[in-house]
Amino acid sequence: MDPQQLLRQSSSLLSSFTLGSIMCGIFFSIIGFAAFRYGKKISSGRHMLLGIALMAYGYFVPNTWASFFVGAGLTTLLFWP
Repeated sequence: MDPQQLLRQSSSLLSSFTLGSIMCGIFFSIIGFAAFRYGKKISSGRHMLLGIALMAYGYFVPNTWASFFVGAGLTTLLFWP
């Protein structure tokens, strides 16, 4: 693959993230970190996995609204019985 083409692809990937999606990612990553720590403290695999998911999904969802709804859904699962 041509280096120029690779550079164009990587810059288009980075430009697809908006400020809103980055802020959602940071907000839900903080919640995920707290959930992971809580799950580790009480030895709950469910809370640890959801915490990891909340910390990681922001890297894969560039759309702001999709990022918000995925984060809200995963956070809801934390409190689901």
